[in-house]
Amino acid sequence: MAPQSAFEVDFTDTVAVVTGASGALGSAAVDRFRTAGATVCAVDVVAPDDEDSLLDRDPADEAALAFYEADLTDEADVTELVSQIVDDHGRIDHLLNIAGTWRGGDHIEETSLDDVELLLDVNLKTAFLASKHALPHLQETEGSIVSISARSSLEGGEGDGPYRITKAGIRLLTETLAEENRGTVRANCVMPSVIDTPMNREMMADADHDSWVDPSDIADVMAFLCSDGATVTSGAAVPVYGEA
Repeated sequence: MAPQSAFEVDFTDTVAVVTGASGALGSAAVDRFRTAGATVCAVDVVAPDDEDSLLDRDPADEAALAFYEADLTDEADVTELVSQIVDDHGRIDHLLNIAGTWRGGDHIEETSLDDVELLLDVNLKTAFLASKHALPHLQETEGSIVSISARSSLEGGEGDGPYRITKAGIRLLTETLAEENRGTVRANCVMPSVIDTPMNREMMADADHDSWVDPSDIADVMAFLCSDGATVTSGAAVPVYGEA
C-alpha cells in the first residue's frame, strides 16, 4: 500500500474505475484511491501477475481491489466490463482514464498509419468508450471523470505529431463531457510533462530524471479533482509539469 499523501480525501463507500492500471501512473492512482478508502476496479490488458505489470495486488487488502482484464478499444468488451463492475459493486463514482501509450520520432510523411491508429485507439478511443459506457452510472452518483492529456498537446511539434493530436483530443473530450453533463458529472484532465516511469527512464537514459514528475504526485492531483474540494471545477486541463 502506498504511504499516506500530504493531504486527505475520503472516498469511503465509493467505487473508482482505473484504466491502464498495470502501468506506472495507473498503479499509483490505484494505490491513492485505495488509501482514500475507495473500492478500486483496476482495468488493463496486462494482468497483475504479468512481468510488465506494476500493479501491487496486496493480498491483505483484496477487498478494496478488483482486477478486470479488458480490451478498452473494443466496445463490446467495454460494455461487458461496465456491466460487470456495476453488477459486482453496485455503482461507479470515479472514472480515471489513464490507459495510454507514446509513439514518436518521425515526421508526418514518414509516420506509419499503424502507429497513428495505435495512438488513436489506445489514447483516445479507450477514454471515449470508457466514458460513454460509464456515464449513465456516473450520472446516477453525480460522479467524476479524470483523464490524461499532455503538456505537448498544447501545440504542434516535431516528430510526435500523432501523439500530440490524440492528447489534444483528450482535452476536447473532457470539455465536451463537462459541458454535456453540467451539474451532474464533473470531467477534468491533467497534463503531465514527462512522467518518471521505468519506460521513460529506459527511453531517455541521459535526461535529467530529477526534473520529471512522480506518478504519485499526479495521482494526488487526480484524487483532488475527484474530491469534494473540487466540486466547482469541471472542464479543466490542469498542468502537472513539476520542474520538467
